[in-house]
Amino acid sequence: MLILFNKPYGVLSQFTDQDSRATLADFIPVKGVYAAGRLDRDSEGLLVLTDDGKLQHQLANPRKKQWKRYLVQVEGIPEEEPLEQLRRGVELKDGPTLPAEARRIDPPPLWDRDPPVRYRAAIPTCWLEIRIREGRNRQVRRMTAAVGHPTLRLVRTEVGPWRLGNLQPGQWRKLGQPQRKPNLTSR
Repeated sequence: MLILFNKPYGVLSQFTDQDSRATLADFIPVKGVYAAGRLDRDSEGLLVLTDDGKLQHQLANPRKKQWKRYLVQVEGIPEEEPLEQLRRGVELKDGPTLPAEARRIDPPPLWDRDPPVRYRAAIPTCWLEIRIREGRNRQVRRMTAAVGHPTLRLVRTEVGPWRLGNLQPGQWRKLGQPQRKPNLTSR
């Protein structure tokens, strides 16, 4: 079984929490499924869940180089050089990242975030589309900060062959078992 879930801001990518914070259990009443990868509590968007241990490992394992697509609102307006740095790979404290695909985009038609991103009149913002094939902790946020444009909002829209589509925050869709094994290494 495969579930696509639009994880809202502030929700943990797990089913339990000792501190009574919002979790997947508040939205998905299906037993026996697990998140294939994670999204930070302050990130939004596509989270894939499955009851297939092999598929879960394939999606979550950083060595599998699974492509993921993010829409990222950043501080400032990046010129070409910071984008090129992302495309070459960025040096982080835990080592260099693989090259990313990165480009400026028009503001996407997204839902309002609750709470909204803090607005500061003196600091412009810009939207980027970033695709990475790693899954380090807070990787996209650390990459944009490393090139001088901290992330304000992060929404994942694709994981491998699966897309968020028109799912709204808190909504999920159950898919049947894939008819064929998805090619998880290509775009």
